[in-house]
Formats: sequence, structure tokens, C-alpha cells
Amino acid sequence: MNTPMPHGWRHWRLERRTDGLAWLTFDRAGAAVNALSAEVMAELAAVLDALQADPPAGLVIHSGKAAGFIAGADIDEFAELNSPQQAQALVERGWRLFDRLAAVPYPTLALIHGHCLGGGLELALACRYRIAVDQPGTSLALPEVMLGIFPGWGGMRRLPAVIGAPAALDMMLTGRPADARRAAALGLVDARVPARLAEAAAAQQVRSGKPPRRARGMAGWLGRWPLKLLVARRAHRQIAARDPQGHYPAAPAIVTLWSRHDGNALRAPDVVQRILTSDTARNLLRVFRLQERLKANGKPAAGARPASHVHVVGAGTMGGDIAAWCALKGLTVTLQDQDAARIAPAIGRAAELHARKLKDPHAARAASDRLIPDPDGAGVARADVVIEAITEQAEAKQALYRALQPRMKPDALLATNTSSLSLAALRDGLAQPGQLVGIHFFNPVAKMPLVEVVQAGPDELGAQARACAFVGQIGKLPLPVRDAPGFLVNAVLAPYMLEAMRCVDAGLAPETVDLAMTDFGMPMGPLELADTVGLDIAMAAGRQLAGQDEPPRCLAERLARGELGRKTGRGFYAWHDGKARKNNASAPPPGLAQRLVQPLVERAAQLVPDGVVADADLADAGVIFGTGFAPFTGGPLHYRATAGPTSAAGHAAPAPSNP
Repeated sequence: MNTPMPHGWRHWRLERRTDGLAWLTFDRAGAAVNALSAEVMAELAAVLDALQADPPAGLVIHSGKAAGFIAGADIDEFAELNSPQQAQALVERGWRLFDRLAAVPYPTLALIHGHCLGGGLELALACRYRIAVDQPGTSLALPEVMLGIFPGWGGMRRLPAVIGAPAALDMMLTGRPADARRAAALGLVDARVPARLAEAAAAQQVRSGKPPRRARGMAGWLGRWPLKLLVARRAHRQIAARDPQGHYPAAPAIVTLWSRHDGNALRAPDVVQRILTSDTARNLLRVFRLQERLKANGKPAAGARPASHVHVVGAGTMGGDIAAWCALKGLTVTLQDQDAARIAPAIGRAAELHARKLKDPHAARAASDRLIPDPDGAGVARADVVIEAITEQAEAKQALYRALQPRMKPDALLATNTSSLSLAALRDGLAQPGQLVGIHFFNPVAKMPLVEVVQAGPDELGAQARACAFVGQIGKLPLPVRDAPGFLVNAVLAPYMLEAMRCVDAGLAPETVDLAMTDFGMPMGPLELADTVGLDIAMAAGRQLAGQDEPPRCLAERLARGELGRKTGRGFYAWHDGKARKNNASAPPPGLAQRLVQPLVERAAQLVPDGVVADADLADAGVIFGTGFAPFTGGPLHYRATAGPTSAAGHAAPAPSNP
């Protein structure tokens, strides 16, 4: 007979079974996911008190939430850190509790399904054993570095001991998750099992008497003195190469805490205080919350049926990659173009994407099988969402819509991926204008998380909300925007890229201009970005968005020579195998980064009162996730508000004279 133990805890349920095992269920009260708040951890300490008084034969810790095991620490408590003493106390609370869990005399096991992140994985590492349920969504990670902090509750000590220093540092310095398959391959879990066998496998493992997993061979030796110092030096060099300006101090702090303090942050209170109370941590926490707000836009209405079939018209780079992504995310996709030969390259790229993302050959094959070439457009009649991704010519798009609408299901969405045309103009003359909505992806589709969802005028059919739900369904971040030239992202990029080109006209090398912005924290410079987008598109955007009668001379000259950027192999740079070939850059002149970023910030600020986005937070979210704007700043408008006028708008660097 199984006996639940009544202790009056709100978040934990303890059950004693006849085989002597105790099963501890974490089900945080009043929350959709499990997070480790102060109250939750105080109750866990009380659970350990009860088990200390009457030890079980073994303990299995699992989750009562369908969403997953534990999503990590309570983010709100990090946001409330106002003093070094509070930061130190927060680290100490988790370190002491998980050390206590690791030291109990009976075997312990974490049975993991769904997300097991941050403090959740640190709790699991404090157990003797771990089993992962092999199902979609199971994900183990220490992503604290992405919030500008470090795993301070034992993860920096225990993860390297379990899987070896190189693999552990990779996980901690990138925040990269491991699914059940990879976790088993790393040795992070003792086994991965199907859901139907999970409880039986957990009971068997916790009674097995096997020693806990430890890194062996060279992986184990690299975590020992003095080899760990060599590993640490190499890691510091790699971090410095990726972040030469030191915008993200948590990464080197993790290496230092592991190599010099055995992963125990309590031995380095100065590091704890410096990292946990830094502006970077506060701003990255802000970015995390902005991301969660965008995700909330993608939640479907109660009772709404998710899309199951998508039809994409246009098998070029954007259309083909949108189709490939939708198939990756489990939807049936029909892809239409003028003939099968035009569709074939998209099918090939899709197979590469599916193999790269899914790893499992059977899953990759199944995803590719969901993508069906459809030159005749038979899938239109069955599709829940029809996405148009053809040439940027209004007349061609409108003719296509008139042909599509009579064949579509009455409740299907018709979406355009236009990046520059007015949605209101595209709707003109349609039998059902409210059926058309903008769903604007960014290139490359597989890497860019943001999708702008565009609405023009009243939304009687709820098309924008339904389109946002579809975007959320395929794992992207939907940003509702109003129909306006360039929407949000392209509208802020156009003046930014044009200012960079003016600097080239004034005599600066493209490499120097781009270096100023990568040093600022951008993922790539504005001229490399213009090459990637296409200089012909940059020209059109500049005319439309910035009102430029005369384009920058450097742009006009390249267009006259047919140098359109990456797609022709030459623009501001020569391109080879998808990479820009650059000369060594000279040091940017003082103030150049501020001069370049100023028009972007000013344009973003203008779009909020214009109603293109609902508020400044959404403007920041869109620019961060749509352009890669330096996340450590918290977004362009937050940067302007907190950095002050000198840093944000900047004393514009004087235009250098021509040599």
C-alpha cells in the first residue's frame, strides 16, 4: 500500500511506497511551471528533515507539472536583489540545501521530463542518479549565463565532475540545452526511457546500488589540477575572442569560479556581488522578460484549433525556408511554385535543416516527408494557413490573392511575407480583405526568432491574434505591429545602414565601420548586414523609409556594377562560401558607434508614439530579437533612457574627410 504523508506543505507531496521507496512530487502551488522560490526551498528543507528522521530505502524526485521538471530559480527573486548581502544570501541558500541533498545516506534519483533548467538541473545533479524521459520537449541546461549570472547552487562543481570539464564548460558558457538523447550520450543522465517505463526504471535505478556517474578518462583528468588551469586558460581566450569588449562578464566569472574555487561561489563573494548586481544581469533579465511577453502573444485563444496544414506559395529562399521550418515543427506543408524544378532546391535545403536540427535520422526523414512539392497548388483547399512569399510586386501579389481566396477554406488565414509593401494596399480590391494578414519572417528563417505580425485597420476577423498563435505554434516570437513602411525592424535598420554608408562615402573603410558596431555589441556590422540583406533591397528601403533622393555614393556605385552583396558574391565585401572576406580593420574613431546607432534609436523612439508597436518595451523586444541589437543594453530605448544622452544619442563623431 502506498501512503501519502500529510505534512501541510504547499508545493511538495511525499508518498511512501510498500517497497520502502519515497516519491517526492514537486507541484508548485498556483503556478503553471515549477520554479525554485525561497518558499519552495524552505519546504524542501523541511522534507529533508522529515526523511532524516525516518530514512527511506531511496528517494525519487519528480514533477507534478505536465510542462516539465523544474524551470529553474524564481526569476522574480533575482530582480529584487538590491544589495551584495541579498545576492550572497541567495547563493548560499541554494548551495547549502543542495549540498545537504547530495549528502543524504539513502540513494536519490531525479526523474526528469520536459524542461530541467538552471536550478532544476542543479537539484538533479545533487541526486545520485538521473533518468530522462525520452520525449519531445525534454531539455536539460544551465542557461544562467544568458541572464548574465552563473549556476551558483552547485552546478559549476557537479556538472564538470559528471560529464567532464570541456563538455560542462560548453554547456555553462553557451546555455546550450541537451535533449534526452544527448544527455545520455554525455553521461549527464544514467538512462533515457520512454514515458510508459519511466516510473519502473526510476525505481529499479534507485535500488540498483550502482555508483554515481563520474567523468572518466581524459575528460575526468582535465578537471583536475594542474590540467584544469590549461582548460581554464583556453576557455578565457575563447571568451575574449567572442566578447573582446567584456560586455558579458558572467562567462569569464564561471571559468574563474570553476578553476580557482572548485565551483563554489561562496568562496568568492566579490564575484557574486559584482555579477549578480551588475547592469548586464539586470538588462539580460529584462530581455528574458521581453521574450516571455512575446511568447505570450503566441498563446492561442481558449478552444482554438492549432494549424495542421500550411501552404506556401513561392519556393525561393524565404518561401522555401519558411516551408522547411513549418515542416520541422510538425506541420504538413505543401510548397507551390511554377514548376517542380523551382521547388527542388528548397526541398534540398529543407533536408539539410531537418538533419542538422533533429539529429535522429528517422525524425529528420519524417520532417522532410511532411514537406510536399505542390506545383499545381492542390494544398490550398486543405490549408489552415496560406503564406505568400513571391516577388515584392504589389500587382503580382494581388492577382495571386484573387486566385487563392475562392479556393481556400472560409476560416483559413491568408498571409503575406512582404517586407516593404503596404498591407492596406495589398488588401485593396480583395473579396475578403480582412482575411489577409502580414506574417513577416526574417532571413535566415531558422536562426531569427522574431516574426512581425502585421495588421492594417480594424481586425474584425481576429486575423492578427490567430496569426500570432500560429507563429507561436511554430516556435517563433510574434510581434504585433501596425501596417506602416518597414513595419518596425526594417524601419529602424534603414537609417542605421544608410548612416554607415555615409561614413564609407566620407572615407572610412567598411571594416572599420563594422568593427565599431561589433565592438558595441552587435552580432554583425551594418555593412555586412546590408550585404546579407541585398544592396538592391537596402536601396529600396532607404528611399521608402528615409526619404533619400540621392543614395550614398558607395551604394550607387556598387549597384551600377551589379554588386548586390552576398547573393552576387560581392558588395561591400567579397563573399565566399557564405562568409565575408574582410581586410584588417583600423581602430574606429571615437564616437563612431554612437553616431551609427543614433538614427536607429531615434527611429525606434518615433515608432512608439506613431503606434507601430504598442509600447517602448515591445519596440525594444522587436529590435533585439529582429536585429540582434546588443542584448546587454536591454534594447535601444532602454539604452537611451538609462545610459544618458551622451552615451545613447552620443556626441556624433565628425564625418571623416576623404583621403
